[in-house]
Amino acid sequence: MDSGVSELFGGCCRPMGGGNGGALRGRAGSGSGSGGGSSRGRKKNGRHRGGKANNPPYLPPEAEDGNIEYKLKLVNPSQYRFEHLVTQMKWRLQEGRGEAVYQIGVEDNGLLVGLSEEEMRASLKTLRRMAEKVGADITVLREREVDYDSDIPRKITEVLVRKVPDNQQFLDLRVAVLGNVDSGKSTLLGVLTQGELDNGRGRARLNLFRHLHEIQSGRTSSISFEILGFNSKGEVVNYSDSRTAEEICESSSKMITFIDLAGHHKYLKTTIFGLTSYCPDFAMLVVSANTGIAGTTREHLGLAMALKVPFFIVISKVDLCSKATVERTVKQLERILKQPGCNKLPLLVTSEDDAVTAAQQFAQSPNITPIFTLSSVSGDNLDHLKVFLNILPPLTNSKEQEELMQQHTEFQVDEIYTVPEVGTVVGGTLSSGICREGDNLVVGPTDDGKFLQLKVCSMQRNRSACRVLRAGQAATLALGHFDRSLLRKDKLRTGEKAVVCFRFIKHPEYLKIGAKLLFREGVTKGIGHVTYIQAITIEENGLDQGLSSDLVTF
Repeated sequence: MDSGVSELFGGCCRPMGGGNGGALRGRAGSGSGSGGGSSRGRKKNGRHRGGKANNPPYLPPEAEDGNIEYKLKLVNPSQYRFEHLVTQMKWRLQEGRGEAVYQIGVEDNGLLVGLSEEEMRASLKTLRRMAEKVGADITVLREREVDYDSDIPRKITEVLVRKVPDNQQFLDLRVAVLGNVDSGKSTLLGVLTQGELDNGRGRARLNLFRHLHEIQSGRTSSISFEILGFNSKGEVVNYSDSRTAEEICESSSKMITFIDLAGHHKYLKTTIFGLTSYCPDFAMLVVSANTGIAGTTREHLGLAMALKVPFFIVISKVDLCSKATVERTVKQLERILKQPGCNKLPLLVTSEDDAVTAAQQFAQSPNITPIFTLSSVSGDNLDHLKVFLNILPPLTNSKEQEELMQQHTEFQVDEIYTVPEVGTVVGGTLSSGICREGDNLVVGPTDDGKFLQLKVCSMQRNRSACRVLRAGQAATLALGHFDRSLLRKDKLRTGEKAVVCFRFIKHPEYLKIGAKLLFREGVTKGIGHVTYIQAITIEENGLDQGLSSDLVTF
């Protein structure tokens, strides 16, 4: 990180192991310049005011796309200009799927000019009016003084703009939780979602377990889902106030859905299924400070990298260790992340200011890996992780989301339930298209390779009823009294390493070109993509009735 930006945006958030500081510069935004005016097409060269000998610090120049907006100042704009600024904010919120970040006191070329106290107060007042106009709230993330040629102190301020939830379309990010057994995964999730610290004996994790043997052993053997919400002002919304899941969804503008996966090696198949089927946006690898990298930690890290799921690392249980032990675990992780197979740039987070920088850089650069050190018992540094999750932006922009929604509706079935008085319920992710309550769909393939027609009776997202499901969203669909025995979870097993051919010998599977395949048989594991499908049977009504039991290559 160059010295100017490091000083401005948290020098403690440092790359370890001598990484390239250029990768850690502030995230680029899009532009407006002096006086809050639009500066599309303006020259991008910085200018010196007052003839200072040293160049002032810069952020990267603006980008036309994305949800980052640079504004030098927003002081008393005309009505016409105000309406233009509101339209601009709508665009930024759309690009960020309901979130935008404004850098106040920054020129569109990235020059950190800063504003006086009075100018900054007036600019924030205007920004608040703009947000109210589009049904959003603003939260000041951080502010810093900037060393610019002026007789009065000058500051820049970074502001999060987030829309109030409308028609249940809150931003939903899925985070897979990985790590070795006894690393503290479930305890950490219990503390985050329940709002109470652990007692040091695992009390926080009890609400997360689904089976008696999990409670007795203290170890997760199945996949469970936990939710953490943030409202439009960036405040945590969880079960601490005896809320129900539906109330959390209604009060939140942003939802983090944690997918708690098993850490024991004998449940590795379940963990692989969770990583492949539930399409997580990110992965959180939990490492115990006192045991370091042990057990399945390396294997889970390898799975996340093989599936290209961006991951960050949480070192837990720091309250049980000396400072030297924690530092040794950090260095151990650093060595692994720097290996040629990983080629990652570790980023140690030691303050809330660091967490904001880490969230922005993490989403922009696939090589950066934030590392948090915290305790679920004492609560040390727990707020850093909350700030990170609050700021963490989605990986897909509005254009990519719109393209997915224009495709044919396809829902991947991951779980099948039978609910009394409801009937058969399937859980999974809408891969593409839009699904509405009452839609008629086809499901399959069945064991004989056919697709059957059914009706979506009702839908739920995060245990809250919804009427419209969009591409990329996870949900459960009630199918009425549909014969559950005709359905199977979408799962594939067995194979060889390198380029191979599969012949389905038990029953057909629904696959398409480009689909990821991850398989394991004993100690043999492999990953690839479907590149060729030899035969597809087409029957009445033009519906695909399933793959014949021929060859699939990848």
